[in-house]
Amino acid sequence: MNEYELAGIETIARGVCIKDGRVLVCRNKSVGNVYLPGGHIEFGETGAEALEREVMEEIGVASSAREFLGCCEHSFTQHGGKPHAEINLVYALEAPSLSPDAPVPSREDWICFDWIALADLDSSTLEPAVLRDKIATWHASREASASRLATTPRHGA
Repeated sequence: MNEYELAGIETIARGVCIKDGRVLVCRNKSVGNVYLPGGHIEFGETGAEALEREVMEEIGVASSAREFLGCCEHSFTQHGGKPHAEINLVYALEAPSLSPDAPVPSREDWICFDWIALADLDSSTLEPAVLRDKIATWHASREASASRLATTPRHGA
């Protein structure tokens, strides 16, 4: 058994919310890492349901997970030397009440939200780093991306 099997692999739903050429990001205040909004998928949830729930819990606004954009594997060492691995299911995210020209509220003290210009993603600290160039590509090809999704239907659908 290797160190990642001992640590487990988390499944995360992430959202790409783009408005006026900027993408919404989340930052851990104490560690400083920057990532797309979202969080853990709970048992019985689809990725889209988890993303919408996480946005409501963390920001307090209604959102809509749209097209599946892609999947991103990510492994790293956390502070303190603990190995961490995750699978990120990435969706287009709509949050009509959010604007890049207004502060984004946070309901959790340990995180904050900001907007990064798409043109600046390459030089940003967004993690996983592979997403820095994939976001624009995935966003541009959203219509063709539905075939990349293999999941159970939404509950109640």
